[in-house]
Amino acid sequence: MVFPIPVQSVPSVQFDAVLTRKFRQQGPRYTSYPTADRFTDAFRYRDYLQAVAGLRTRGGRKPLSLYLHIPFCDTVCYYCACNKIVTKKVEKAATYLTYLKREIDMQGQLFADMNHVEQVHLGGGTPTYFSDAQMGELMAHVRRWFKLAPDVVGEYSIEVDPRTVSRERVFTLRGQGFNRISLGVQDFDPEVQKAVNRIQPESETLAIIQAARDANFRSVSIDLIYGLPKQNLMTMAQTLAKVIAANPDRIAIYNYAHLPHVFKPQRRIPEAELPAGETKLDMLALCIRRLTEAGYVYIGMDHFARPTDDLAIAQAQGRLHRNFQGYSTHAELDLVSCGVSAISAVAATYSQNVKTLDAYYAHLDKNELPITRGIKLGMDDILRRAIIQTLMCNFEMSIASIEQAYPITVATYFATELAQLHTLAQDGLLTIDDEWISVTPKGRLLIRNICMVFDRYLYAVPDRLRYSKTI
Repeated sequence: MVFPIPVQSVPSVQFDAVLTRKFRQQGPRYTSYPTADRFTDAFRYRDYLQAVAGLRTRGGRKPLSLYLHIPFCDTVCYYCACNKIVTKKVEKAATYLTYLKREIDMQGQLFADMNHVEQVHLGGGTPTYFSDAQMGELMAHVRRWFKLAPDVVGEYSIEVDPRTVSRERVFTLRGQGFNRISLGVQDFDPEVQKAVNRIQPESETLAIIQAARDANFRSVSIDLIYGLPKQNLMTMAQTLAKVIAANPDRIAIYNYAHLPHVFKPQRRIPEAELPAGETKLDMLALCIRRLTEAGYVYIGMDHFARPTDDLAIAQAQGRLHRNFQGYSTHAELDLVSCGVSAISAVAATYSQNVKTLDAYYAHLDKNELPITRGIKLGMDDILRRAIIQTLMCNFEMSIASIEQAYPITVATYFATELAQLHTLAQDGLLTIDDEWISVTPKGRLLIRNICMVFDRYLYAVPDRLRYSKTI
């Protein structure tokens, strides 16, 4: 069965149950290419220094994006797959802040005279594990080393657990410079919340949304998850109705990936309590139908936005970008990331910090950045990244634009990939001719499958058990 879903003045999306069943498989989310599992420990601190030096040699002066990772949570949510540290020992945050500031110092020195920032994102964990004073200290320290664009230009976002903040704290965050706020909700149903150990009263969440509005945050985003234990179509419909009534600017609806062999907290979720695969697909269809009927624009993957939101405007103007934080309005910024496990994308490299506090502190005590692995991108990597990025964000690609930017002929260089695309075209996922590759409304939900065709690493080492389902 096909459910056509109209979208006003933007690309539409259709849920096709038959195609979804056929192409439902494990695959990357492509927040980067090559994906993080392809990073190696052959890439180290000195390789990152060379990448920054290369920017300076080439006179690189484009703005930066800055990501800060705060890993702490005071309780564990059973579904969570983030890199986090669950503790009630708040003194750990004070120690971490000291070292995080040291890393910011080092990055600030490296990027002196190249330190104009247009985007800051704080993720976790729970960034609001830091107190008001600690957050103020952190943001003041960032401003000592980096020149942040004015509020009307810059995008300064923070992930917030509504259970950890008050109305007053929301106003304080706005005063500290944040203009976008993302709230973890997941589900409003009490039984679902209990099953995943995240008791979060609806009234509490709605109060924080209202506080963000009153504090003049430019954008309020809500995260939901479908496929959690105890969920069904009725509970999903009720949660969607409440979310739509709250009228957030952006909504992300993630597919819960049950990977207990990878993420230990998920072992506390009995598999018998998870909805069946067919029920999950019905939930997805319901989400798409309800949100688009309510006027939200389908951005891609699991993201929806109001037509007036910067994300929808960027998509309409062809400026949409995708990075480790998901879809972004600021395209092609070098990403400088600080904190345990954080990933930077500078010039033609990716680099990731160590994943434990002890290792993080040890590196910084030696006055070196805590980089443990990464990858240098070759021309083929950059080419394939450009194609995947274009398809993920725009759902179409001009073949001529690729041939003008790179010294290749698409028909020859990607002969094998084009043959696979023609097979997908027969299934109705895309159209392809000598000038354009265009993803159809039916194919947009399966964009990861289409992008996987261009992933040479995926087929060289076809172990996909580490990935979530593409839909």
